[in-house]
Amino acid sequence: MSKKRKDAGPMPAASAGLLRFFEEETEGVKIRPELLVALSITLIVVSILAKVFF
Repeated sequence: MSKKRKDAGPMPAASAGLLRFFEEETEGVKIRPELLVALSITLIVVSILAKVFF
């Protein structure tokens, strides 16, 4: 297993930048993912019902 690691090249430098990006805390509205999915599904259902009945 250690031989495979020695043969493999180093990871790209961009991966370290992505890790730092996700570690940063940004200001703004925080919405739980469950709420976002529920609101999206509700919007889809309402738009379908509006198209069918109006």
